[in-house]
Amino acid sequence: MNKNKKSLASTFNKQYFIAAIAILFVEVLIALFVHDKIVRPYIGDALVVVLIYCFVKSFFPLPVLPTAIAVLLFAFFVEAMQYFHFINLIGLEYSAAAKIIIGNSFSKLDLVAYTVGVLLVLLVEMLRQSMQ
Repeated sequence: MNKNKKSLASTFNKQYFIAAIAILFVEVLIALFVHDKIVRPYIGDALVVVLIYCFVKSFFPLPVLPTAIAVLLFAFFVEAMQYFHFINLIGLEYSAAAKIIIGNSFSKLDLVAYTVGVLLVLLVEMLRQSMQ
């Protein structure tokens, strides 16, 4: 094995993975039991970018800011797909899975929620780094 290449085990970050699993659990609870106009749509959207960030950081030791920006851009891309009714364009408008994964309704406030989620990530990362 090339000594310059790290194995997956050496790059796996257990703390981020545990955080991702915990946030996924919260997201599932929100999806199943919360049917309001604030927590489910906005806090859920803010948490989903935190979830994606933690999942990515679980496997890749990437720098904080570029990773956070990439996650935010990915979330914006998914929201743009909703704006252009992507699932309709590819013939999946009746697919429950497509609606869950991609979503089916664009909202400018979702973009705000994603941004707040990434700002939360950056704040927590700054606090973590200052405590080390």
